[in-house]
Amino acid sequence: MKNIYLLKDLAKVSGYSTHTLKYYLRLGLLREIGRSPETNFRYFDDSSCMRLKEIRRLQKEAYSLKEIYERLEG
Repeated sequence: MKNIYLLKDLAKVSGYSTHTLKYYLRLGLLREIGRSPETNFRYFDDSSCMRLKEIRRLQKEAYSLKEIYERLEG
């Protein structure tokens, strides 16, 4: 069974700030899996957590965000 997270919960689980996650959303590094029609809250799942772990790993290897985007989308 998949875990579903709100942005603030994803921030807690991943160790990233909500500000950083919103920035990654704008850059296209991170994608929501859906939105609540009533509240317009973004939803994320375990694949989002795995993607953030991969982003962190690549950052530690000194890749730029642009390079990370190209690697993940390639």
